[in-house]
Amino acid sequence: MAKFRIGYRTIKTALGTGLAISLAQLFHLHNFPSAGIITILCIQVTKKRSLQASWARFLACSIAILFSFVFFELFGYHPWTIGVMLLFFIPTTVLARISEGVVTSSVIILHLYASQNITLALVLNEVALIVTGIGVALIMNLYMPSVDKKLKEYQIQIEDRFAKIIQEMESYLIVGDSNWGGKEITEASILLNEAKKLSSQDVENRFNRHENLYYHYFKMREKQFEILERVLPILTSISITVEQGEIIADFLKDLRTHIHPGNTAHGFLRKLHDMKREFEEMPLPETREEFEARAELFHFVKEMEQYLVIKSTFKGLKQKE
Repeated sequence: MAKFRIGYRTIKTALGTGLAISLAQLFHLHNFPSAGIITILCIQVTKKRSLQASWARFLACSIAILFSFVFFELFGYHPWTIGVMLLFFIPTTVLARISEGVVTSSVIILHLYASQNITLALVLNEVALIVTGIGVALIMNLYMPSVDKKLKEYQIQIEDRFAKIIQEMESYLIVGDSNWGGKEITEASILLNEAKKLSSQDVENRFNRHENLYYHYFKMREKQFEILERVLPILTSISITVEQGEIIADFLKDLRTHIHPGNTAHGFLRKLHDMKREFEEMPLPETREEFEARAELFHFVKEMEQYLVIKSTFKGLKQKE
């Protein structure tokens, strides 16, 4: 059974609707309940979307008033006049990229139709309704709860999954076998998708975009995750254990114990380059199996180098106590 929960957006919508209607009624506006409808339509999940929706609806309503005056005065106040007008009005909103304002505009159009006589006072009344509804919605959307705590939780959970995946790689290189089910791969993928979605919303709530490092952090981890998925088949294709594999396993152990949002990639890149030079100085493989195993390990090292390069371009998260 689904858990009953009232979200902050629901609360803002309820309060905003009541406030918009109260203000419209206080100012003795005709059709004052429509101010509440406009508020409901303009409250969105982020500040940016709310601003975009408000502008689209204001512009669409302004065009609707102009169209209503022209069509009703030319063709009369008839139901079919509304239909003909919509044939022109809706494509206009699509061309202007404000089609989301069609519903709100329809309310205004019907008000003007019901009046049977468009006057300046009526137009000002409709504009006041629009401004009241949109204004209240924008005020309500000034408050957006902080998601930093949730983003931090996602960060920790994703890093835990990465550490487990790399630990299994390390184990496979040493033992040459594994009964790992791989559930951390699926979990990491789900967590990354959820974290990206939440951090993207957070970006839209900050008009200064560069402040949100979490968005860039999860994008960086997503790229690294693609590499981890890609190297797993490389390891499982190795049929024997070789000395180079044990050296790489030690490197992976060190790497997984230092997975955090700070930037230590440059240090690990130096270690990786030293390890590659060490491999070059080792004797040549004596058997075909050893040659194939070392070739796959070299491929693996090249991929992990790219994994670290991706992290080296990220400047790190500032951790709060």
